[in-house]
Amino acid sequence: MAVVALGDRAGLFGRGTSGEGCDAETLALPGRQRDLADAVLATGTPTVIVMLSGRPYAIEDVADRAAAVVQAFFPGEEGAGAVAGVLTGRVEPSGRMPVSVPRRASGPPVTYLRSKMDGPHDWSAVSPAPLFPFGHGLTWTRFAYTDLRVDERARTDGSVTVGAVVRNTGDRPGTEVVQLYLADPVASVVRPSRWLAGWARVRLGPGEAARVGFTVHADRTSFTGADLRRIVEPGAVEVMVGGSSEDLPLRGAFTLDGPVRVLGADRVRTVPAEVTPL
Repeated sequence: MAVVALGDRAGLFGRGTSGEGCDAETLALPGRQRDLADAVLATGTPTVIVMLSGRPYAIEDVADRAAAVVQAFFPGEEGAGAVAGVLTGRVEPSGRMPVSVPRRASGPPVTYLRSKMDGPHDWSAVSPAPLFPFGHGLTWTRFAYTDLRVDERARTDGSVTVGAVVRNTGDRPGTEVVQLYLADPVASVVRPSRWLAGWARVRLGPGEAARVGFTVHADRTSFTGADLRRIVEPGAVEVMVGGSSEDLPLRGAFTLDGPVRVLGADRVRTVPAEVTPL
């Protein structure tokens, strides 16, 4: 097999390809790195691409032909050991993408907190769908989600519970990052199509399952209104649970009842999670 390291040279003000003062006009791989990757992949040798970069690059054609892609960004002084551990199997990969990776260097912007019109739709011939979405990440096994349970209603100053079962369907142990997303389909201002509200890391052996429960306070649906005050509005809130911002097999909803609330600096910012083995 082959390991091909691609990405950036860190530097300042033009002395590198990524860093302060090192802007990029395109998200294509810098220099002739694409030529290097093409030459190695053309040999038919199973190839792992290791991305050591300060920004997400458009690598659709390279990723489609590689055996695997490890996104390490700039991993720091301990990065060599960490990357080597993942490549040799000593370390179980369990990280998740904090950004989205675009498909094409010349494509439309790829963002996570976006309106519905900034996502895939029927009114454009160019899809902004990312190659790897926010929250994406693989490990040595696979997981399945079932049995979503959501409280039906709560007050605009109350809380609801959201729970789901995650199961390791592979033959190796692994860690899943269960992700809870919320969406506000009707609001007084345009809201993101979804936003990450909570998450929980769950370690499961082959065939094992656990129920992950989230306590969602109404404050976690708040936003800055037209009068620039942070508020909680009554109405329907959509719930999605899964393994990334685009892999959300479980969907439900709850309703907030009561008056519009204006929040202060003491608003609830966290979503506690509880993991119960089954």
